[in-house]
Amino acid sequence: MILQGKVALVTGGSRGIGRAIALALARQGAKVALTYVQAAEAAEAAATAIRDGGSDAMAIRADVRNLDDVKSMATQAIAKFGQVDILVNNAGIIRDNYLTFMKEEEWDDVLDTDLKGAFFCIKVVGKEMMKKKTGRIINVASDAGLLGDLMRANYASAKAGLLGLTKTAAREFAVHGITVNAVSPGIIETDMIAGMAETRRGKQLAMIPQARFGKPEEVANAVVFLASDDAGYVTGEVLCVDGGLHTR
Repeated sequence: MILQGKVALVTGGSRGIGRAIALALARQGAKVALTYVQAAEAAEAAATAIRDGGSDAMAIRADVRNLDDVKSMATQAIAKFGQVDILVNNAGIIRDNYLTFMKEEEWDDVLDTDLKGAFFCIKVVGKEMMKKKTGRIINVASDAGLLGDLMRANYASAKAGLLGLTKTAAREFAVHGITVNAVSPGIIETDMIAGMAETRRGKQLAMIPQARFGKPEEVANAVVFLASDDAGYVTGEVLCVDGGLHTR
């Protein structure tokens, strides 16, 4: 129970990697506020699973692209739990298209959610953490930000930007006792790849030295470490959870 007494706020925590992160933090004793935009039922189910496991949780509807929503999200979490010690910026979307055919709204939707949303959350929650002179901020990036990704110029650009935001925020917040790090998942078994064609799955697996896709829980375990006191002297780092994909 290395996070006993802590409060975590996980954006996009209703399913996939976000849900696994929320559950993993709760198993280590943290109370969890998780956000969603449309998946209300899934978010409430995740919160219920946390409560059934012995911790406390709440689901909050918040669109991270909207600064007022982010402010309300933080206010609700603090009103219920008294503080926010851990912020996990996980909310993200994809809008796949070839670069020359990509529509402006496909670019804007992804950058606004995956990058600007994290900026808003750090801006708002970071101020609260500064008051207590402590905190953990973990951004869920992607190997796409390190390597690029076919048909995902918007997504790769957002995630690369998130890495720059991580390193800059780490420098700015260090004096306040707040660490800022990123996890960079590779290809993880989530809904995003559930319908992937077998031929493409084979090509993807061939690029991974461990020759398998990752599990959401493996990303969550990395987040738990970065959220814990064990990572107190780790900041501005990018922890790849990808089976060696980024080394190829």
